[in-house]
Amino acid sequence: MTHPSLITRRRAAAALALLGGALAAGPVLAQGAWPSKPVRIVVPFAPGGTTDILARSLAPELSKAFGQSFVVENRAGAGGNIGADIVAKSAPDGYTLLMGTVGTHGINKSLYSKMPYDPQKDFVPISLVAGVPNVMVLNSEKAAARGIHTVADFIKYAKANPAKLNMASSGNGTSIHLAGELFKSMAGVYMTHFPYTGSGPALLGMLSGDMDVMFDNLPSAMPHIKAGKLKALAVTSGQRSGALPDTPTVEQAGGLKGFEASSWFGLLAPTGTPQDIVNRVQQETAKALATPAMKERLLAQGAIPSGNTPAEFAKLIDAEIKKWAPVVKASGAKID
Repeated sequence: MTHPSLITRRRAAAALALLGGALAAGPVLAQGAWPSKPVRIVVPFAPGGTTDILARSLAPELSKAFGQSFVVENRAGAGGNIGADIVAKSAPDGYTLLMGTVGTHGINKSLYSKMPYDPQKDFVPISLVAGVPNVMVLNSEKAAARGIHTVADFIKYAKANPAKLNMASSGNGTSIHLAGELFKSMAGVYMTHFPYTGSGPALLGMLSGDMDVMFDNLPSAMPHIKAGKLKALAVTSGQRSGALPDTPTVEQAGGLKGFEASSWFGLLAPTGTPQDIVNRVQQETAKALATPAMKERLLAQGAIPSGNTPAEFAKLIDAEIKKWAPVVKASGAKID
């Protein structure tokens, strides 16, 4: 007959074994539980711009990878600050992500006297999605009527017609706005700035003829350039874009030595989001951006896909904040 104390010890050992197995399986179960409902990607600008285009290109790929819907939500305003702040103050559970930009996480900290969020402390970087050159575009009909065919022509016309040109942008302090301010400063011309709530609405102003010039992100401007409705005078990057190989740089076409103003876009989450979720989203983002179909689509639009690591993206954000601070100061732009 088995001694009662031996039975007790065996039961205790069995209970400990079960408990140990449950604890060992715990992290796996927790990891597998996300996402159990749709994930939203907040775009802090209006529909139709490059931020929106990239988010809507990536969302279906992440939906397929995780078996849950990744839904794009546009929350425009204040140069991207409204949408970014919504994400910064969201629960850090992986169900709210931000498609951040050089504006929300590089420029705005120097531009706005009061920021509702800290671009570094309140976010954890996931991955850079793409880098994008801007492109200087005019309304094609107005450009033809004015005899403007090159950047040099534009500068000549602007100097002969001071304060008569309207410059559209996706919002105060965005890379599109500051590219225009940098151009004004270096070319010695004046243009009245009209900030919209995103590239989409600003492009409508360009297409209608209400606006004269815009330094838009290349992907959002590309369809209108191809359709002949917008005339691309130059790209704002240091080198020509493979998407518009026959279009010169601003430096080449206008003699503005050292002119360069490009944009970037990337995924971020609220600080405190579990690292395993961050890592999984980064890995699937990198996989999606590396597929031939996605690479071809983005490159054709003028975007250069990335998919870098959270640490690499964090270094980029830090460098961009330092880079744009003196540019904002020199431009004289400041928003209370």
